[in-house]
This record gives sequence, C-alpha cells and structure tokens, in this order.
Amino acid sequence: MSKTPSIIVPARLASTRFPRKLLHEVRGKPIILWTAERIRTVAPEFPLYFAVDDTALEHCLSAAGFSVVRTRADHPSGTDRLAEANAEIGAAAVINVQGDEPLVTGEQIRALADGLAGGVAMSTLAVPFARSEDFANPNQVKVVRDRAGHALYFSRSPIPFARDSAGEVDATWLATNHCYRHLGLYAYDAEFLRAFSSLEPGLLENIEKLEQLRAMEHGYRIHVGITNQPTIGIDTLEDITEFEGHLG
Repeated sequence: MSKTPSIIVPARLASTRFPRKLLHEVRGKPIILWTAERIRTVAPEFPLYFAVDDTALEHCLSAAGFSVVRTRADHPSGTDRLAEANAEIGAAAVINVQGDEPLVTGEQIRALADGLAGGVAMSTLAVPFARSEDFANPNQVKVVRDRAGHALYFSRSPIPFARDSAGEVDATWLATNHCYRHLGLYAYDAEFLRAFSSLEPGLLENIEKLEQLRAMEHGYRIHVGITNQPTIGIDTLEDITEFEGHLG
C-alpha cells in the first residue's frame, strides 16, 4: 500500500434532485470536469482517481486524462463505492471529494488528511453558518461536535435547536453558538473503509439519508475540523447560478 493518501471522487450519474448533474455543462464544461481540474490544480501532490458507475462519466473523465475506476452501479452510498475502488487502488488512506464540489481548496484537502492523525476512522470538515436561511435549509447538513472536535451528530434539521427563541435565530445567534454546516468532504483510514461496506446500514442513516451516520451508529469516531473556506456543493439548478457567480 502507498503511504500517501489518495483522493478518490465517487461519481454517480443518477441524482434525485438534479438528474445527470455531474454532466451538466457550465460554460461548456461538465461539472465533474470543473471539480477534477480544480483538485488537480490545488492538491497536485495527492494521487487522484474517480470511482464511476456509468460509461458516460468514464468516457468524459478518461478523455480529459483522469484516472478512472469502474465500480458497480448498485452501491447504497458513495463510501461503499470508494471501498470497492480502493480495493484496486490500495491506498493506506483515502480522501473523498464529492464530484459536485468544484470549489474545493487545497487547504481543505490537506486538513482532511491531517484530521486522521488522531487515530480516528474518519475526518471531515465544517464551516460556520452565517445566514439563518442556510441554517434552516435541509439541503445544508448541520453537525455538532464534542469538546475534542469529534462529531456528536449530523442532521438536516437545525441543530442545536434554539429553544429559548422557539427556533428563531439570526446571524448573531449562529456566530455566538458555534453552529456549523457540514462540508461533504472526508478522509478515511483504509481499514475502516474496508469495514464500512460490510456494516449494516443504520436506522438514522436511512432516515436522514446521511451515510456518515452509519459509522457513528456502529461506534466509530469522526473528527470534524473547522474551516472558514466554504465550498459550493451543487445540488440544484439554483446552485449552478451561485457557482457561476464565483467564476467571475
């Protein structure tokens, strides 16, 4: 096994909220290639692979010179797809960047790798919430941490709940109470990644549709680093407009 973490991007063409979004073109380039080129530019020291389930994605990435591992189409989660891919790649640790995160930064990727240093199974990142409307949005996942920076829970619901104000919050409350939005970026120890695919899917995972809850329900620790560099995860057509705004 290589000692250098590898970045593996799980790329699934089917999407409930935004069908075929990874091939949706922005300024003539598919989203998946915006992400691929960004990773290659900001974190060139890490080997980069794409774990895909579809011929169209495979051809798109291969034609642009990226390494692709073809995986089964029936994986229940992106982490399961990574496990299959890493069985072929053989990395000692895997950094997972989502295919719909075209503004990921090198600092974030290196922070994920550093987050595994404490002996946890997984590491991930979060960014402070600044707007109450984002805190209320179920498409923006929330995370709460313990004093050592380990995740206590992830949810699509606003957590922590502002009981004294019946859930009504503003930017000052969010800043004062350290409310964090989870970023869909992870790093995994390879041994955990192998074990993950054999774990029974969790009750909370199925309710929230958040695969990281499977690890927590089975007793694994997740380190959550805090960054002030938000990314734009593209889940809807409205997110495309926001991404284009960052392109200038």
